[in-house]
Amino acid sequence: MTDVRTIVEQYIAVWNETDAVKRRARIADVFTENAGYTDPLGAVTGHDGIDQFVAGAQQQFGGLTFSLPAGPDAHHDLARFQWYLGTPGAEPVAIGFDVVELEDGKIAKVHGFLDKLPG
Repeated sequence: MTDVRTIVEQYIAVWNETDAVKRRARIADVFTENAGYTDPLGAVTGHDGIDQFVAGAQQQFGGLTFSLPAGPDAHHDLARFQWYLGTPGAEPVAIGFDVVELEDGKIAKVHGFLDKLPG
């Protein structure tokens, strides 16, 4: 299996990439063609759906960045990790926990959970 930490770091980089062309290239590198993404705010499939979902989150939370407070925990073709959304060095405005299913070194499915939301 490809280094899980690297895959998860690339996944976080997708969420932080604001240039649409670069973000789309990152999505193609990180996700399988028919990857699925599901969290309490929505469910999408494929590179187009993921790109639109990420772009929407960036519009809503402009100026904030995603980060990993710790490395992922992984076994077989699964990984889980917590993420923060906020300004570096400040208390996160959102905290989530994702579980990803891996396939051939890419993410095939994301199961997202939101632990803390702004407001």
